[in-house]
Amino acid sequence: MRWVALVAGVLGAAGCAQQTRVGGVPKARPRPAPYAYRPIDLAPKARPAAPAGALPLAPLPLTPVLPPHEASWEPPALKRAWRYIVVHHSASRSGSAAVFDNWHRNGNHWDELGYHFVIGNGTKSGNGEVEVGSRWPKQKHGAHCKVGSDETYNETGVGICLVGDFERTRPSTAQMASLAQLVDFLAARYEIPDSRIIGHRDVDDTRCPGRCFPFNDLFARLHALRAARGG
Repeated sequence: MRWVALVAGVLGAAGCAQQTRVGGVPKARPRPAPYAYRPIDLAPKARPAAPAGALPLAPLPLTPVLPPHEASWEPPALKRAWRYIVVHHSASRSGSAAVFDNWHRNGNHWDELGYHFVIGNGTKSGNGEVEVGSRWPKQKHGAHCKVGSDETYNETGVGICLVGDFERTRPSTAQMASLAQLVDFLAARYEIPDSRIIGHRDVDDTRCPGRCFPFNDLFARLHALRAARGG
């Protein structure tokens, strides 16, 4: 039986040995220890230190990237939720923010210029020059579009006046380019849709900003600006 002993030795070495008997009773195999449950640690782990020479991570932007704009167009604080952009004409051949401010104070007896922005035509200010009115840095309501007793468009509408009488002529190319850039910034900054970029006449009984004002041109310029930056 020498070969039987040899086979049993091989199987034993391979872990396949049969149960052995002690006193004629099979010896039970030991049971494996029960699985020890360990709760998962959900506490946030400290971020490992960046290797020497690594560039610091840039913080995520808190606001979307805005279109190119003048620094003066960005108010010191966003205190008012603007919902509309209202376009006007001065109905005069010349003018500027200073001229209209004097007119509004002394003629209308208002506290200051009623518009938030004035875009010149080259008479009293530069052709296409965007002048920031005194209300804008203070984020103060406008005085440019009261509809009966309704102050909605003064309270929530940014008033932009282009110098000129657009019942007779069209705005200059420079004025339209500046207007499109300004409106593009304001619409992006305050999330104002195209449907709320309006003329004074759209909400009140007036012809302002004039029958010659080219709204199609304005929206074509806006779409071109957005497309150029992938917006």
